[in-house]
Amino acid sequence: MSEETTIDTQELGEKIVKVLKTIYDPEIPVDIYELGLIYDVFVNEDYDVKILMTLTSPNCPVAESLPAEVEEKVKSLDELKDVEVEITFDPPWTQELMSEEAKLELGLL
Repeated sequence: MSEETTIDTQELGEKIVKVLKTIYDPEIPVDIYELGLIYDVFVNEDYDVKILMTLTSPNCPVAESLPAEVEEKVKSLDELKDVEVEITFDPPWTQELMSEEAKLELGLL
């Protein structure tokens, strides 16, 4: 395998995170990444991405639109072939999952 065919997952991961940081929960002025809604991002050698995420609650008003927005925006990265977003509530989201930055922004620190 030549160097060119090796995926730089670190770099790709950072690009995906940059995209995720442009997506906001409509009720909270913090992006979904800092909120801790993104549990995991998997990239395989075929440039397929699977994003495991949660919502602040199962009754979240954007339960339909937010995963679609995540999928669309991440798909806009040229390197990627396919993006799948899976929603899970295990473990359920809590404020503990938020970054220090998000807690500060929301006055929780």
